[in-house]
Amino acid sequence: MTQSPHIMDTASSGYRVHLCSECPGDTAYYCVSCPCDLCPQCKENHVKDLQTIDHDVVSHRDKIHYIPTQEICVRHPSHVYTKYCELCQVPVCDFWFGHKSHKLPVRSFLFGKKKHKIQDLQKAYKTKRQQHRGTIHTIRSEALFYRPVLLTGIKADFKTCHTELSRLQSEMLTKAQTLKEFIDYVLYDLLNYVFCDFDFKHRCKKQKIEMIRHIVRLRRYEHRYVQPAFTFSALQFLSFTKTALRKDTKTALPQIHLTLHTSQLSMTESLNKEDVMESLSAIQITERGNRRVGNQCLLKLTSGAELHQSLTVTGVDRCNHISCVTSDRVWVSGINNLMLTDTTGVPLHRVEDSCSHIFGLHTVNSESELIYIDEDYNINKLSKDMKTTTTFIERTGSTWWPLCVYWSPSTGDLLVGMYSDDTNTAKVTRYNQSGQLTQTIQNNTGRGLYSVPNYITENNNGDVVVSDFPSGAVVVTERGGRHRFSYTGPPSGSGLMPCGICTDALSHILVCDAITVQMINKDGQFLSHLLTKSQEMGVPFSLSYDVNTHCLWVGSVDKKVCVYRYITRQDALTDEHRPRPDVDTRGTTPHQNTAHRMQQLVETQLNENVCPDDDAMSSSTQAI
Repeated sequence: MTQSPHIMDTASSGYRVHLCSECPGDTAYYCVSCPCDLCPQCKENHVKDLQTIDHDVVSHRDKIHYIPTQEICVRHPSHVYTKYCELCQVPVCDFWFGHKSHKLPVRSFLFGKKKHKIQDLQKAYKTKRQQHRGTIHTIRSEALFYRPVLLTGIKADFKTCHTELSRLQSEMLTKAQTLKEFIDYVLYDLLNYVFCDFDFKHRCKKQKIEMIRHIVRLRRYEHRYVQPAFTFSALQFLSFTKTALRKDTKTALPQIHLTLHTSQLSMTESLNKEDVMESLSAIQITERGNRRVGNQCLLKLTSGAELHQSLTVTGVDRCNHISCVTSDRVWVSGINNLMLTDTTGVPLHRVEDSCSHIFGLHTVNSESELIYIDEDYNINKLSKDMKTTTTFIERTGSTWWPLCVYWSPSTGDLLVGMYSDDTNTAKVTRYNQSGQLTQTIQNNTGRGLYSVPNYITENNNGDVVVSDFPSGAVVVTERGGRHRFSYTGPPSGSGLMPCGICTDALSHILVCDAITVQMINKDGQFLSHLLTKSQEMGVPFSLSYDVNTHCLWVGSVDKKVCVYRYITRQDALTDEHRPRPDVDTRGTTPHQNTAHRMQQLVETQLNENVCPDDDAMSSSTQAI
């Protein structure tokens, strides 16, 4: 009987050890998506690799749904833990009445007051693990990958801080010594030039004698002028004393001026605690924040785009727009249809009231909720469970029509491209998470900034990027609305027929011109034709970027959706044992007629399967 290559009989025992599928190491984990067995090191590389970052990796214990270790109850050594109390969040054995929270009376425990809920230990474990599954996946795929870069930055900052603190400490010691010398000088000055001139006891006695003499003089006046006749009142006595002082200076009452002998001890300059601290220290303490790693340190471009997977969507006539939800689910819209599909292309859910006359009509927020434009040109929000639809922004009799939407992951705002038939102008509006208008980008250069915004997105630096098909340009404005540049095609001068757009983690702008997918940098410089028309992809028309797996989703007019990889993680951060990857226009509004004319023009250009020249682009713009 042939032995399995993944099972080895050891010579020293009868145990059989499963081997890793990538190396001779002992397996400890199992990938459900591959499937394959993995050792701890290969498991770490497996969940960090972008090609397998979304795979479901579990331990072998979870694979067989069995908890082999039975822990002994600390209160009842003759029993093992078999149950779990949700209220106390502790495991309990069958003799659980002994727990302090589960003591008698049994009646109050069973019927109501404490409401302890006991459940099976394995079921509780699965529930808890499911609750923290997202956190575990983030730690495995992201945190462990960021760790080397963060540690390098922390070590560099530690060295810098140590050097700076040593310098500041030296300066503080120097200033402290100067301050000490100043205090010593003040004390010396007080002891030798102030306190030495005072004989406090002698001066106090002298003042006491003067006061006694003054009291004696007052008594003499009283006996001489008041007591003999008892005819003087107090007021007459004071008046007489005043007159006597004026007439006879020899018998006048002397004046006594008491002095505070410590008044000379006051210092002209006082030492303030804040001034001392400021003079001793020059350290600036800033507000604490989470340490982040720039994508330029983590990611890089590959030599070329590689097809990861492809699918044919069965529920739409073409892929006008796509919005990636997860690594295996995407919203796809065509003419008169908006649906959610998985990697098999089978419809999972349909939205019946979506607008059928525009292109970039939907987006997905961080809660995996669909935001789309309905047939009445209201902007709706579909819940994650796809059971509740609410009106996020209601169109109330305005002459402006929403044409495209994009949810910003950095700010949580909603960007909306709008067009007015009455004025034949366009603009971009920004709404906060409450649906309130916060910004309008329009005509900031004295001319029409946009012609008809068909698709809209946002770059990592806050730039608002708009695909403007009639003008044949990608219009980019900064976060505040100032126009930065308009990209009109590669240096070859072949022009541009912009359709779907998106940005990636490296701040590249990707634009689909129905022939190729072009890549430009954040400043509008052409970099390359990332993708060209192929048998697998067909005619590219719409784009969506997955920020989790860094994959590019491309929708075509041939009902195909292809997923490409052109970004990978830095090799320096990956372990050396990294695993090897095996249309009818009747009854429509004026705006709908405009959209139909645009769509017909696009389809005409697509049927020719050639990139239009400058004359064709000019005539196309005039036709729109």
